[in-house]
Amino acid sequence: MTLRVSLVLLMLATPPARADDWAAPLTREAFSASREYFVRVVPGKSLGDTYGFASQEKGPYARAEFYRRAQDRSYRLVAEEGLLNPVAPLEFLVADNGHLVTLDNWHNVGYGKVVAIYDARGKLIRSYELRELFDAEEIKRFPHSMSSIHWRNGTLYIRHDQTTALVTVASGTGADFLFGIETGRFKYCEYQEKNYRCRGANQPRQWAPNASLPLER
Repeated sequence: MTLRVSLVLLMLATPPARADDWAAPLTREAFSASREYFVRVVPGKSLGDTYGFASQEKGPYARAEFYRRAQDRSYRLVAEEGLLNPVAPLEFLVADNGHLVTLDNWHNVGYGKVVAIYDARGKLIRSYELRELFDAEEIKRFPHSMSSIHWRNGTLYIRHDQTTALVTVASGTGADFLFGIETGRFKYCEYQEKNYRCRGANQPRQWAPNASLPLER
């Protein structure tokens, strides 16, 4: 068998990596449920700081403008701060106390700071990388594409209590994270032999009933 034929057979036998196709990042806003606050996120220009694009341009990171409703019902800028996202968060949520939760990175799902929580003036409360939420073997099992690790699949929202954010890992299975919006703490919960159990850290892992792991102050 010639070398050329061998290479062709190898290429046919190897499944190609999933390609990534992303629209350009845009300036976006998100309101709290009460409409008391909203946050505008302006994309950054540091593609070179994202995974797989080290040779590209580096520059300012994304920034967030924090607004609060005034007595005349207009919105007033109260703070403007840089975010941990080189270009932009993929998704973001605003709670009724003005706190901001950002999820993943544009063009880089699963890389860098996958969750970050800021207070109503843009000060960082806590951030997490994927390795702080899952172990290496779990991360390997998630679907991978050219520049992303697709670690979550399902809804994400600020819960009715306005103190926790829910991030679904596997839709329909009960596997999800809850992040404390004021504290930055988390718990991951899933069904284990029909029992709903949670852990409050990646390592060491101590599984416990959901109610025994509060996320508030």
